Amino acid sequence: MLTIRTLDPADHATARVWDEFVQGCPNATFFHRAGWQGILRDVFRHTTHYLYAQDEHGLRGVLPLAHVHSRLFGNALVAQPFAVYGGVAANDDEAANALELAAQNLAQQLDVEHLEFRNVMQRHADWPAQDLYVTFRKEILPVVEDNLAAIPRKQRAMVRKGIKNGLSSTVDRDSRHFFALFADNVHRHGTPALPKKYFDTLLATFGDDCEILTVYGPDGQPLSSVLSFYFRDEVLPYYAGDDESARHLAANDFKYWELMRRACERGIRVFDYGRSKRGTGSFSFKKNWGFEPQPLHYEYCLYKRDSIPQNNPSNAKYRLFIAAWRKMPIWLANRIGPHIVRNLG
Repeated sequence: MLTIRTLDPADHATARVWDEFVQGCPNATFFHRAGWQGILRDVFRHTTHYLYAQDEHGLRGVLPLAHVHSRLFGNALVAQPFAVYGGVAANDDEAANALELAAQNLAQQLDVEHLEFRNVMQRHADWPAQDLYVTFRKEILPVVEDNLAAIPRKQRAMVRKGIKNGLSSTVDRDSRHFFALFADNVHRHGTPALPKKYFDTLLATFGDDCEILTVYGPDGQPLSSVLSFYFRDEVLPYYAGDDESARHLAANDFKYWELMRRACERGIRVFDYGRSKRGTGSFSFKKNWGFEPQPLHYEYCLYKRDSIPQNNPSNAKYRLFIAAWRKMPIWLANRIGPHIVRNLG
């Protein structure tokens, strides 16, 4: 008999079994790992519902969910916040369907406005879906020099410029330099920064599978930094920040090349450039590296709303907020920001 259960945050033994399943399930991602449950609960104070399907032989599927309830941004059950990939990860359709049905029942019990699945692959063509996001993934070639040669000529010239400028990269053991660059970067773009506690918790929770790479100028000044996740044979640069001088020195370009080079030497086979919105600068930047966009299928069950939520900077209704946020002193933005962004996952 297939049963649906909820992972108890204090049940470390079942959490290990959960992670063993995720490691071996072809359609699971880094964001299906059990460690996210504690992060969502402890850092962002969201109630989590980590569902798993089990029979007498063991786990057959998992579905990590979190309840995000905000006066400003709505009331939703999401699989899952702060993740670009989510939805159900299962070995068979029976387990996947049972988990999604359990999530729909839970959403109605919680009286949410909508239920969101952040699927990589389409599961329900007849459900309302968000067509805003794409992802970029590409094979890392076994030889370092072949990866450099595979970068389109103009972008390769930018990487070489960074090398010529005497830039260097280091794996940092803490988030100090990364957070300063990240917070300054998002402030210039007019969006709230995630709390430093979040990044420290990511490093503590995921250990060697979470890494910060920082690029320094010849004078030792931190110029550009990226926090990446490692999952199976993939590397996923996920959060990044740059100093204003980074562009002139090609530090951003050099940063991603250094990450790719190091990943190649580590035996990683896939570079996952992550999610971007269509028509944005990051979308164009990743295409310039020779990556082709692949659509993401964010699917919804709408209960108390008529349309899919658009809680992102591209929404015109946030234009004035973004302009005002850019003018706010960064110390104040960093203090207020975490209270806002916790509901924007």
